[in-house]
Amino acid sequence: MTFHHHTLPNGLTIIGEVSPDAHSTAVGFFVKTGSRDEKEDVAGVSHFLEHMVFKGTPRRTSLDVNKEFDAIGANYNAFTSEENTVFYAAILPEYLPEAVDLLADILRPSLRGEDFEMEKKVIIEEIGMYEDMPNWCAYEIAKKAFFGEHPLAGSVLGTNESIAALTRDQMQAYYDRRYIAPNITVAVAGNFDWKQVVQLITKHCGDWPSGTAHRGNRREIPGAHDFLVHHKDKVTQEHVIMISPAPSASSPLRHAADVLAMVMGDDSGSRFHWSVVDNGLADSADVSYHDYDGTGTFFTSFTSEPANTQKILSIIQGLFRQVHKDGVSEAELQQAKSKVLSRIVRSGERPMGRMQALGMSWTYLKKYRSVDDELKAFEAVSAKKVEQVLEKYSLLDPTILALGPLKKLRKPLVKARR
Repeated sequence: MTFHHHTLPNGLTIIGEVSPDAHSTAVGFFVKTGSRDEKEDVAGVSHFLEHMVFKGTPRRTSLDVNKEFDAIGANYNAFTSEENTVFYAAILPEYLPEAVDLLADILRPSLRGEDFEMEKKVIIEEIGMYEDMPNWCAYEIAKKAFFGEHPLAGSVLGTNESIAALTRDQMQAYYDRRYIAPNITVAVAGNFDWKQVVQLITKHCGDWPSGTAHRGNRREIPGAHDFLVHHKDKVTQEHVIMISPAPSASSPLRHAADVLAMVMGDDSGSRFHWSVVDNGLADSADVSYHDYDGTGTFFTSFTSEPANTQKILSIIQGLFRQVHKDGVSEAELQQAKSKVLSRIVRSGERPMGRMQALGMSWTYLKKYRSVDDELKAFEAVSAKKVEQVLEKYSLLDPTILALGPLKKLRKPLVKARR
């Protein structure tokens, strides 16, 4: 595999990893913008705009966009997170020119007023659909409590009120500020010709406007320590979310944090699995590491019968105290690392997986990270590095949110770290 990098005069970055033996090509446009970049009066505009990008351009109708992607057999879509909006397609190598043309074109959308009003109804329906999902509600409430006034507290979807009040002109102004060339990275992976890619991106994106898209509040967040119980009559199970601080996406401890989460809360063979899932106390329980620009979190969650909730909380708190006191064993460390390494290798064998990894690495680190680079970084994780994570980022006093039939719960006892 060979890595290439080029920046257009307007500031748009192109990165590519050529794999001549691959049978497909994946291309993605990574726009460094998401819910954390929104002001309260336009909450949800990033996700709404993602929808609008597919509603047509001066050159194509919405139907044209879908028909032309289908005509080349593309696997195409987009997603919005707190920090990024990504548009991508995986195709046979010979269709790369058409895929670039389509993706570049839709990223210059018409944003027609009639489409805006119609899609607004779709977004509000989507918010309503998610509000009927207890796990999603618990996640949103817990995240808002943990982050407080930090922009990461905001919902990617926005609220019914913010979407209903949003105007087409507000969306256009947000688009003009954020969808500028220096705020976009194009990542390509698989079987392709690098010179052709540079020519294609230059042709379709070379005249995009330049400028500066500011992102503030890039600092570590210690988080709140709230204990919240939200009673829901129609919910039959208790849904619990616990959020603790963790390393950022650029921290040298990020690999050790990922391994720690795997040891504690992977869906098989972890401490959570054997302590509360395998014995039937919880229907599901996990710990995951979420890295952001400037900060990070450990998300702990479980779902259970209400009668088991207090016991599970106590068990989990005991597991957290134990890992802070004794660290992780060599056997646990090796098992977790094997799982992470397998995940990286399997994803890296697909151009789509590599394209995603390339784009995210460049967005956060401005660095190329090969599969071997990632494998070596995880292989280097030691019990000492996991201990460093635990010394700096405590799991012992998280923000806790319980949503379900229960009206009361006792907050688990917090004991000092060693």
